[in-house]
Amino acid sequence: MQIQQRPHSPSVLQNSVVVFSKNYLPMSRINIKRAITLLITGQAEPVDITQSAVFTVRSPSVVLQVPEHIRLTMTNPERLWKVPPVNRREVLRRDNHSCQYCGVTKSLTLDHVIPRSKGGLHSWDNVVAACERCNSKKGDRLLHETDMVLRHKPKAPTHPAVAFAEQFWKDQTDWNTYSGS
Repeated sequence: MQIQQRPHSPSVLQNSVVVFSKNYLPMSRINIKRAITLLITGQAEPVDITQSAVFTVRSPSVVLQVPEHIRLTMTNPERLWKVPPVNRREVLRRDNHSCQYCGVTKSLTLDHVIPRSKGGLHSWDNVVAACERCNSKKGDRLLHETDMVLRHKPKAPTHPAVAFAEQFWKDQTDWNTYSGS
């Protein structure tokens, strides 16, 4: 394995480290101070990933090598996570505060893709953010009865660790493609 040594700089403590679960699922990024604590207390260990960087942290009496990727050694079960309730705040967050028909970010309401009057449920896969204009234009009709198209298929939010893992592996693939590996 070839280790890239990052040069010491005053901002080394501003770097972050990727934390993997005991099962090697990338979970999150943490600051380097937290990573040092986990490593020193034995709650984490370095993960050997090709082309991983090592951060050098210096104090008056100690020089530490902190890897860019660490794996938790604790056997604690993964934190429980519940799908959030379907409400205005959560739907707007999921839909990036934009109308799912036209993309506008002002005067947003909630729209039931299949209207409740036609059997549609108040569920993650049937509720989207819509501007007042689009919501009014669609009215009490089904999508195929209008000329409107959804920008994204509505779905329930995913566990934050799963979303992080998907982005982590996508970034790794993009980096390998970019660097010619």
